[in-house]
Order: sequence, then C-alpha cells, then structure tokens
Amino acid sequence: MKKIFLILTTVFATTMCVAQTESEPSPEVLSDNPVTTVKEQHFGYLSYSEALKAMPGYEEAQKSIEALKADYDKELERAEQEFTKKFNEFVDGQKSFPENILLKRQKELQVLMEQSIQFKNESQRLLTKAENELMQPIVDKLNAILQKIGTERNYDYILNTDSNAYPFVNVNRGDDIMEFVISNIE
Repeated sequence: MKKIFLILTTVFATTMCVAQTESEPSPEVLSDNPVTTVKEQHFGYLSYSEALKAMPGYEEAQKSIEALKADYDKELERAEQEFTKKFNEFVDGQKSFPENILLKRQKELQVLMEQSIQFKNESQRLLTKAENELMQPIVDKLNAILQKIGTERNYDYILNTDSNAYPFVNVNRGDDIMEFVISNIE
C-alpha cells in the first residue's frame, strides 16, 4: 500500500512537471534575459502509517485481524498435532503392519499433510482478504482527508516519508501535515 502511494505520488509529480513544462513557453521566447524562474513547489509530508494508525476504526480493525489470525493459528496447530499423533502411530506400528495397512496409513499421512498445506495457504489468502476489506474504508477516508488538505493548502503533492522513501525532506519548503490530518479526523 505504501509503495503504491509512493509510486502514485511520484507519477503525479512527474506528470505535473511535464504538463507545466509543455504549457509554458521556452526561456528563449520569454525574453532576452538569460535568467529563468522555476516555480517553487509547495508540498506537504507525513508518515502515512502513523496517520493510518490515528484513524478511527484502525485499532478495531487490527484487533479483528489479530483475532482471525489467532483462530487460523489454532486450527493449524490442531492439524499439526493430529498429523504428529498419526505419524507417531505409523512409526510405532510400521514394522508390525501388513503392507496394505502400511500403504493405507502412508496415504492418510500424505492426505493430512496436503490438507494442512492447503489450509495454511487458504487461511493466508483469507486473512489478507479480510485485512484488505477491514482496512479499505479507513484507507479511503485517510486518502480523502489528504486530498482535502492538499486542495485547501494548495499543495503540489504530499510525500509519504515511510520506509525511508525520502531520506531528506527540506522542512523549510514543505509542511509536516500530520496535525492537519489529526484535526480533520471525525
């Protein structure tokens, strides 16, 4: 999500620069003066993840996700215990079992292992889906707040400073907008 926001921000900023360059006459056309002016960009910056954590509903969504994850983990643990028990029974009796019972038990173990792997993959997929469904309204609301702040404060763009994407931000040219985000949360 952070990477997508970063990419969109970069594409937007690049598009704005290209559009501005195409709409302005070249410096030679402006005058005989060799000095050209560059429009100073006005921007805001924030930690998107910190802003997300400040949103109403974030903690409840995280608790729901953790509860669902705990349920899946319990089921995986139960399946592991069942497999371990059957495997130990197989090892203990493998010398005394007739071949057809031995093959039947091997097949049972294989089926249990495949079901466990399938359940683990499916639970991860469902957990990711649940997280996306729970977080999307919160993300949408935060993005709407950022859009509003950007428009009201006439920013050219808003930077997400998470993950050291921007190791340096000139605070004299940009504004830390976290307080504006907090004040716009309803």
